[in-house]
Amino acid sequence: VQAQVESGGGSVEAGGSLKLSCAPSEAQYTTSRWCMGWFRQAPEKEREGIATVFSRGHPTYYADSVKGRFTISQDNAKNTLYLQMNNLKPEDTAMYYCASCSFYEGRPVANTYWGQGTQVTVSS
Repeated sequence: VQAQVESGGGSVEAGGSLKLSCAPSEAQYTTSRWCMGWFRQAPEKEREGIATVFSRGHPTYYADSVKGRFTISQDNAKNTLYLQMNNLKPEDTAMYYCASCSFYEGRPVANTYWGQGTQVTVSS
């Protein structure tokens, strides 16, 4: 059983909560602190950035679909990125990935995905 970069996914009923963790290597985390975040991809949908942090003067980014429900945070001492997801909805069902990123026209674009993702399934 190998360690996974992303963890914390699972199955939950609508309205429930989950907290995802992203634990890349120290080198990956340190060199990517200027921009890192969470992306997700639902079946037959394009992968989208949902929450990112940027250390070069940009505020935290949240996609409109998750504003007020998801919170991104980080622990630099542990080289770990988190995503607290509250009031989950069926449309949140997707594979969630963490990645280094950049911004284009105000939206995040992934540069390097750090793991194979963690599945989140929300039932109605």
